[in-house]
Amino acid sequence: MGEAVELDVGGRAVRLSHPEKVYFPERGFTKRDVAEYYVAVGGGILRALRNRPTTLQRHPDGVTGEFFYQKRAPKNLPAWIPVERITFPSGRHADEICPTETAAVVWAANLGTLSFHPWPVRRGDADHPDELRIDLDPQPGTGYADARWAAGRLAELLDELGLRGWPKTSGGRGLHVFVPIAPRWQFTDVRRAAIAVARELERRAPDRVTTAWWKEERGAKIFVDYNQTARDRTIAAAYSVRPHPRAQVSAPLRWAELEDAVPEDFDLASMPARFAALGDVHADMDEHAFGLEGLLEMAERDAADHGLSDLPYPPDHPKMPGEPKRVQPSRARP
Repeated sequence: MGEAVELDVGGRAVRLSHPEKVYFPERGFTKRDVAEYYVAVGGGILRALRNRPTTLQRHPDGVTGEFFYQKRAPKNLPAWIPVERITFPSGRHADEICPTETAAVVWAANLGTLSFHPWPVRRGDADHPDELRIDLDPQPGTGYADARWAAGRLAELLDELGLRGWPKTSGGRGLHVFVPIAPRWQFTDVRRAAIAVARELERRAPDRVTTAWWKEERGAKIFVDYNQTARDRTIAAAYSVRPHPRAQVSAPLRWAELEDAVPEDFDLASMPARFAALGDVHADMDEHAFGLEGLLEMAERDAADHGLSDLPYPPDHPKMPGEPKRVQPSRARP
């Protein structure tokens, strides 16, 4: 698998062990290919991760081997990579890495990290999200085209509310839309805002969009996964390499591209050329910070006018005030 090499990443030497180890057998991409990919898109991945507590999705033996998520900073973390203490819903805490330079991304790639999962907060203020993340998740019987259609309706809704979203492929069949927000609200408020978005999309397209948490109730629709905004839930960062046999990546898009772009267009081989030609098409996201007042007002109206309160949290999340029964409908007792 070759001797270790050193890569110069922004003037910092990063050691890469076993550079010829194959990570994507179907395409022949190696560990070095992954590291060099992150160097090539460094400005983009760093924009997505900068100062964010970040969970590492590690595949030390490539996509055909075992993988795990590493939340706590590795013990051999270099002194030049900062950390942030984050608190889980259980009350426990961990120090997660917060990349501030591309070299930190390449250092993590040397550990077998393919995807980076940043929290929607910044170092120094880990309790106030600065992104509203909307996950459009195709259910069985639907696909990327359906997620793309739902994203178009979402763009219309956001525009009506005076908000703007930045879309990206998940790297698989889904789409993510990020709305930068002022870090003034708690996780529970941001989740309420996401639920308000999801319910309004469902009202406008009940045959194509669902907020049903339980899979048995969703049907062949796009599920707006509002729980991706719950504390300790993360979404793969833009430019992350995904554990897909074809080495697809999570690709930032401009809205005008959405109609024609498909996930297969963006992979370890094609994204560096796109980045060299266009740069980071989400580079201006950090220049904006929208408010959630309109969405939280929608949530209040849903409760007052339609009797719609909270929705279930993920199964490993502590029971929350006002949350409905967290039991699968087919197993619920009368």
